[in-house]
Formats: sequence, structure tokens, C-alpha cells
Amino acid sequence: MDFDLWWLLPIPAVFFGLGWIAARIDIKHLLTESRALPLSYFRGLNFLLNEQPDKAIESFIEVVKVDPQTVDLHFALGNLFRRQGEIERAIRMHQNLLDRTDLPAERRTMASYELAQDFMRAGMLDRAEQLLAGLEGTAYETQSLAHLIAIYEQEKDWAKAISVTERVAELNRTPANKEIAQYHCEIAQAALVKSDLLAARAGIERALAVHRGCARANLVAGDLAMQEGDPAGALAAWQRIETRNPAFLALVADRAADACRKLGERPQAIRLLRAWQGQVPSLDILNALFSLVLEVEGADAAAVLIKDELARNPTLLGLDRLLEAQIQAAPPERRHDLELVRGLVSQHIKRLGMYRCEHCGFRARQYYWRCPGCQKWESYSPRRTETPEGFA
Repeated sequence: MDFDLWWLLPIPAVFFGLGWIAARIDIKHLLTESRALPLSYFRGLNFLLNEQPDKAIESFIEVVKVDPQTVDLHFALGNLFRRQGEIERAIRMHQNLLDRTDLPAERRTMASYELAQDFMRAGMLDRAEQLLAGLEGTAYETQSLAHLIAIYEQEKDWAKAISVTERVAELNRTPANKEIAQYHCEIAQAALVKSDLLAARAGIERALAVHRGCARANLVAGDLAMQEGDPAGALAAWQRIETRNPAFLALVADRAADACRKLGERPQAIRLLRAWQGQVPSLDILNALFSLVLEVEGADAAAVLIKDELARNPTLLGLDRLLEAQIQAAPPERRHDLELVRGLVSQHIKRLGMYRCEHCGFRARQYYWRCPGCQKWESYSPRRTETPEGFA
């Protein structure tokens, strides 16, 4: 069949014309919509772009007064209120949306989620929990479950935290063994404080069943054994940390030393702590080891221990312990000068020896299983450092 190419020439012009008509229709629609919007709306946008949220809020309030049907603006305004810390106004804005009978189901779900966040910011956790629990099976389920976990952690309702975390792990198909084991450890530790030894043991067993390498479970198991008057059992529990998570030995060094004292096995304790210090050097293990050597072998042996350690790993804590040993061995006329120097070193050490969160960098003088800054579990290194505050 003959085909003349010149027939193809008008086709681009046709498509161009169709595009021009479509563009004109869109522009006319946009202009019509923009004329319908109050001037306050554009002023509010301008304030937002110029990072003036307070003035933007006032402009948007004017728009809502003129046209109460502006659902998207209600959401935007509610979020602005929350970001500005005006929680009561944010609650009213989102509650106003929920009270509307004509609100579509999808937008009602969104309003419930936003209102739950307002309640959380206001500290009204019971009302936030009620709303979040009602979002199961919606598009906001995953985010809602994460907020519920945060609420239960804050309220220390560990049983509910376990249940919700298991649900999240199921939805995401990712294990959460570390977090669930920590919740069981929290239950065990609280029971131990109340001397409810059966509940404490059950919590420890559940933690280890979920996460065999949970150092905290073995630490609490040792504390439980000590409370039951079984220092040998406590020592065995703490030694299990050595095979599974040796970095955490720093947290049980003093405990292990005390257990050996109760067993009358101080020389064995010295050998054990020397092995630990050789495996995972730390300020806490060194401190416990120094005290035992000073008790059993005397000041000269303790000074030798610290001098050897200072040669390998110079620290102010090591220097402080060396001065302590030298004070005990020094003649009376030299003790005053040594005590003066040691006092200065000890004062400086109090500002050091910090634990540091590896996730957010938050520093603390005590060890936290859950960071007070970023709320992550087991994010702290169990080894204290002598890095001054303000330095990484």
C-alpha cells in the first residue's frame, strides 16, 4: 500500500493544540480556585515561607472563620499549633474535625491519629492510648503501635509493651528479641526489688528464652542468687556473660568481687578479674581488681598492678589508684603531699568516667539499659570512658 509521508506532518500540531487546550483548562480551573480562596490564605502561606509560624497561624485562623469546610487547613493548623507548643488549640482543632458528621472515613482516621499525638504531647496518655488502639487495621496502624510502645514504656507497663512489640515484629516481619528480652528483665528487676523471687526468676527465664545472649538477664540472675544467699550461683550467672557478651563484664566486676569475698575466695577472684581485664580492659574491672589486690597482697602489689596497667592504658583513674597505694605505703611525713595530689585528681575524675550512648551521644555517669535521650535499648557501651563532656 502506498503511504505518503506528508500526511504525518500535521500530527505534532494536533498534539500541540490538544496540550494547549488542556493547559488552558487547568489554568482556568486553578484561577477559579485561587479566586475562591481568601487573601488570608495566601498571607499565611507567605508567612510560612518566611519562617514566621505565629503570623501564619493567625492568618489561617481567619480563613477557617470564613470557610469552616477547609478540612486540609484544619489539619495544617492543628499541626502548626502542636509544633508551636499550643497543645490545647491543637486538640480543639483536631477534635473539631472528629465532631464533623460529614468527614470521610479516611480523614476521620487521620484526625484520630493527629489528636492522639496531641494528647501524648499534653501528657494525657490514657486518652492517647484509647485513640491509638482504635487505629488497628488502618493506614496508621504501624505508627500507632510505635506510639503505644512509647506510652507503655513511659508507664512501665511492660506486659502491654511486650504484646504490642510482638505485634509490630509480626507486621514488619523483623525480630524484636532484644527489646522484648529487656521488657522481661524490667519485670524481673521490679519483682526483685519487691523480694518477689518467683516472679523475678520467671522474668529472667522468659528473657533468656527470647534472647539467649541477653547480658542483663544473667546480671539480674546473679543479683537474684545473691538475694537468695547463693554467692556461688551468682558468680556462675555472671561468668556466663563472659562467654556470650564479654563487654558487659565491666558491669558485674564489683558484684563478682563481693561474691568471692562472701565465699572466702579472694585469691581466686583476683585471678578471675585479671583474666577479665586482659580480655576486655575497663575502668570498672581495674577498680575492682585493685581493691582486691590491695586487700590480699598489700599496697606494693597494688602499686605494681596499677603501674603495669598505666603503661598499657594511661588513665586518670589508674593514677588515682596508684596514689592511693603509694599513700598507704608512704611514711607519715610524705602522706600529706600525696593526699593533696590525690584529692585534686579525684575531683577531676568526678567530671569524667562517663557512659556514652552510641546512637545519640547522650552521656551519663550511671549505666542505662535504655537511653534517656533517644530511648534506644542497649545503646550504651558498658565501658566507661574518661573523655571530657563535649568531646566525642
